[in-house]
Amino acid sequence: MKPIRIGNASGFYGDRFSAVEEMLTGGPLDVLTGDYLAELTMLILGRDRLKDPNRGYAKTFLRQLKQNLLLAREKDVKIVANAGGLNPAGLAGALRELAAELGADVRIAHVEGDDLLARAEELGLGKPLTANAYLGAWGIVDCLKAGADVVVTGRVTDASLIVGPAAAHFGWRRDDYDALAGAVAAGHVIECGAQATGGNYAFFTEHELGVPGFPIAEIEADGSSVITKHDGTGGVVNAGTVTAQLLYEITGARYAGPDVTTRFDTVTLAEQGRDRVRISGAKGEPPPPTLKVCLNTVGGFRNETTFVLTGLDIEEKAALVRGQLEAALEPKPPAEVRWTLARTDHEDADTEQRASALLHCAVKDADADVAGRAFSGAAIELALASYPGFHVTAPPSAASPYGVYTASFVDANEVPHVAVRPDGARVDVAAAMETLELSDVEDPELPEPPPAGRTRRVPLGTAFGARSGDKGGSANVGVWARSDPGWRWLAHELTVAEFRRLLPETAGLPVRRYLLPNLRALNFVVDGLLGQGVASQARFDPQAKALGEWLRGRYADLPEELT
Repeated sequence: MKPIRIGNASGFYGDRFSAVEEMLTGGPLDVLTGDYLAELTMLILGRDRLKDPNRGYAKTFLRQLKQNLLLAREKDVKIVANAGGLNPAGLAGALRELAAELGADVRIAHVEGDDLLARAEELGLGKPLTANAYLGAWGIVDCLKAGADVVVTGRVTDASLIVGPAAAHFGWRRDDYDALAGAVAAGHVIECGAQATGGNYAFFTEHELGVPGFPIAEIEADGSSVITKHDGTGGVVNAGTVTAQLLYEITGARYAGPDVTTRFDTVTLAEQGRDRVRISGAKGEPPPPTLKVCLNTVGGFRNETTFVLTGLDIEEKAALVRGQLEAALEPKPPAEVRWTLARTDHEDADTEQRASALLHCAVKDADADVAGRAFSGAAIELALASYPGFHVTAPPSAASPYGVYTASFVDANEVPHVAVRPDGARVDVAAAMETLELSDVEDPELPEPPPAGRTRRVPLGTAFGARSGDKGGSANVGVWARSDPGWRWLAHELTVAEFRRLLPETAGLPVRRYLLPNLRALNFVVDGLLGQGVASQARFDPQAKALGEWLRGRYADLPEELT
């Protein structure tokens, strides 16, 4: 059979609005997908649903289809998106109303069952604001086989949006693990949109990025694929951009999902001409018996302000205002007070901004008044009574609620998975019959150590790329070499101890290192770096998006041949 050509037009809720039209008009496609959900998005949609039970889905998607639904039908492109969020049935209903308004003959289906909120206590999940299990691809498969033109889902794994159309097209069975694993690898690459086509890419200076196009996976019957983009669009697809995305937000060699556990240590890449990278060799294993559940709760209230410290005596100014504010917050200080001093100041600076450092204070408390009025008042009352040159970037305001993300796991047989076909028929999708408990892969043998020779002290990013991201309270940093000599150095020299030395913020936290020789890559997972997840705003760069770039900016003694 011919490969199925699957494009993606969204990597998050808020991605480029015009991408749907760009993908439909830019060249041939069989299926267009869109990923709108993330851990933080589920919290946002949960708060929407509190205000109105009919909400809870990505309204952007509905607006995009208002402009492009007729175009998709004209081009015979099927659409699969997880924009249903917490209310896929509501989005499907809104799409049917839209189709009627447009006079479009469109068959719309949806997948549900992931929302476990009503059963959260029964399943031992507490009393969260949202509780959604990560479903797999087979509900999407059923809807497409039933003739759906548009399928919307709630919380399925991001890669399932790509696996489902491929499995329906080729008629894969549920135990076609290698083919499914190949589609997961392709889906993992394109799910984040332009990150696969040069966006957020470590070596961006080597390419004319412009406005990158969105990615396409040409998936073959055995699950292998070619990652590409429409001709004439911006950005670049090469082995580096694909490697970067394969390393994004993973842990070890086993990448577990509800349909298959993909062995990322078996994946190989090969460039096949301009903007074409082939992914092959993926091996798959049965999925684990449990499904991951995304839980969001409201943790309390937060507030913040940033003091500007200019010129001389920066450390003394910081100590003064810190002591004054903490004293003013007594006898009932916020439950958490976090200070960060960023020494952005320069000696003998030629502008006031370059002469200034930033002292950031963030507070959290269960009481909105403590984090809001009390903190704001105490901070601003110091305006004429503190360090010389006192001012803030913006005054603190009313406290805002913050979320806490946790992951849990439930037996897959406890989670309903329902395909609601275009004719309204409801079909139960069974959990996987064959499962395998997840375990780490034993580290492969290290390559030969690099030969001794002359070195230069340069930034790591001179020779190595990196991509980092968040998984709840943990962060991952994938680091890859662009040559075999680079891989030998990386595998032997960038140990956990060296990683902690280069990134002191990780020194007291659990750090795990995984080797992926086929990609000439290491992946580091740092537990607890992000506190209770992105919504809790536990640190500067709360999603660890730039953690890899910090690492690339650190200096090390590299062999001259790598520099």
